[in-house]
Amino acid sequence: MSFGQGGPAWGPGGSGTPDWDALAANAAADRARRRRWLMIGGGALATAAVAAVVAVAVVAESGGRGNDSPSALPSPATIPPSPDQPEPTFNTKAPPPPPNPYDFISDPKKDTAPLTAKSLFPDKKIEPGGREYTRRATASTKSCDAAAVGDLSAFLTANKCREVHRATYTGDGMLITLGIAVFDSVEVAKKVGDEAPTSIAPLPGEGVPVFCRSFACRAGSNSHGRYAYFTIAGYLNGKDTTADDAKTRTAVQDIGGYAYQRIEQRGKDQALAAATAPPE
Repeated sequence: MSFGQGGPAWGPGGSGTPDWDALAANAAADRARRRRWLMIGGGALATAAVAAVVAVAVVAESGGRGNDSPSALPSPATIPPSPDQPEPTFNTKAPPPPPNPYDFISDPKKDTAPLTAKSLFPDKKIEPGGREYTRRATASTKSCDAAAVGDLSAFLTANKCREVHRATYTGDGMLITLGIAVFDSVEVAKKVGDEAPTSIAPLPGEGVPVFCRSFACRAGSNSHGRYAYFTIAGYLNGKDTTADDAKTRTAVQDIGGYAYQRIEQRGKDQALAAATAPPE
C-alpha cells in the first residue's frame, strides 16, 4: 500500500521493506518531468530571444531604408560644388537723350533739310479750329525785299533775310497770304517778328486776284526758331477790314498758328531723322 501520491513504496506483505524498484521508477519519472519543464522553459527563452533578434532586424532594416528619406541626404559639405558661372553684367551707361527739335530750327548748321514752299505748305486743305481753308497759290524767293511791302522790304534786307516762302489760302469769303522768312539766328528772327513795320506782300495767281491794295486788310507777324512768319487777310469782295473785325482776326490767328505748326514739324522731322540714323 502507499500513503499519498508519490509517497515511498513499501514491499509486499507490509513487511516495511522499501520497494527499491518502485523508488527507482519514481525517481526516473521525476527526472523526466523536470526535463520537460526545462525544455518548455528553454523554449520560451528561445522564443523570446528569437523575437528580440527579429525586432533588432526590423529596426536595422527600417534604418537601412531610412537612407532614402530626405533627412538622410548627404551634408552640404559632401555635395559636389556647382561649376563657376560668370556674373551677369549690365550696361549702366544711360542712352543719350533724343535730339531737341528746337535745336534744328534754331541752328543753320543743323537745319539742313530741303526747304521749299512745298515742304512748308504741303496741305491743299487745312482746318485750324475746325475752319476750312484751301491753298490756292505758292511762291519762293531769295530776294526777300520783293516778297514784302512798304518798310518791311528794307527791314528784311537789313536783317539779312535768306529767303521767303509764301502761300495764299481762301476760306469763308476771305483771302489770306502766309509768308515765312528765314534768318541766321533765333534773335534776329524774333526781332523781325516783333518789330515788323508793315506786312508781307499778298500773293495772287492761280485764280486768286490781286488783293489788299485798294482796300484795308489785317496783318500779323511772329517768329519760331530762326523763322519769322507773317499773315495778311482781307475780304474777297474787297470790303475793308476794321479794327474790330472778328472774321479777319480769326483768319490771321488760324493761318499764323498753322505756320508755327509747320515750322515745329520741320524740327521734329529732322530730330527723328538724326535719332534713327545709323552710326557713322
